[in-house]
Amino acid sequence: MFISNAYAQAAAPAASSPAGIFNSMLLPVLMIVVLYFVVMRPQMKRAKEQKAMLEALAKGDEVVTQGGVIGRISKLGDTFLSIEVANGVELQVQRSAVSQVLPKGSFK
Repeated sequence: MFISNAYAQAAAPAASSPAGIFNSMLLPVLMIVVLYFVVMRPQMKRAKEQKAMLEALAKGDEVVTQGGVIGRISKLGDTFLSIEVANGVELQVQRSAVSQVLPKGSFK
């Protein structure tokens, strides 16, 4: 009496045309491309620069470690290096722990 009857609508025809498939795949492909250029590419570039910096380390370079320790390289090895942080005080750290090479004269 007070409530009208609800009738189901007919199902929409299936979109099997090539344009429908293209439109449904466009968004995921576009998201992957944007993700590559915004996240992955800059990260790979930074890793390449870090690797080149670590390979170019030489005795006497002034560096900053990831822990914030500043010092001058006194000995170099394949995986480890010694950093002189004060007169007669040397720390042995992994080569990969170096985060930055400072300009000459920064560390006194």
